Amino acid sequence: MSPQPDLPYRPNAGIALFNRAGLVFAGRSRGDGPETVRGDFEWQMPQGGIDPGEDLVAAARRELMEETSIGDADFLAATDEWWPYDFPAYDGPWHHLCAFRGQTQRWVAFRFTGDESKIDVLDPIGGVRPEFFDWAWLPLASLPAKVMPHKRANYERVVAAFSRFAVPV
Repeated sequence: MSPQPDLPYRPNAGIALFNRAGLVFAGRSRGDGPETVRGDFEWQMPQGGIDPGEDLVAAARRELMEETSIGDADFLAATDEWWPYDFPAYDGPWHHLCAFRGQTQRWVAFRFTGDESKIDVLDPIGGVRPEFFDWAWLPLASLPAKVMPHKRANYERVVAAFSRFAVPV
């Protein structure tokens, strides 16, 4: 089934978490529903829905904690504009994202200030199904080539918006 243009976009917070070396956190996504991972494009940065009335930075912090157990991060910046993307064609079983055409994102950059040993993508805080099965610190500029093609344009915009944080501090 192709994305349906009459469906709304889901508000979504994307998170670019930089370490002190200037690398960004990326996870190897399990992906499901319309966001099913295909081929070798399983890497992505944390992201998730913004609840009605929820502040962007608060949503980003919540999603970061739910997907990685990371709570120690200093706010750096946020994008001002919403960047939509459509889901690819999907003909699998019903999934909560099937109610949407795609997602519209604003991105938040944080600097990681915690202890790497506390990062846990397999059993993250919050009791939600794990989003990732592995993770790494990667160069920000490498990520557009590692994500699913339907997200690539947004990742290129993230690189342009946040490349100033992709340096050692």
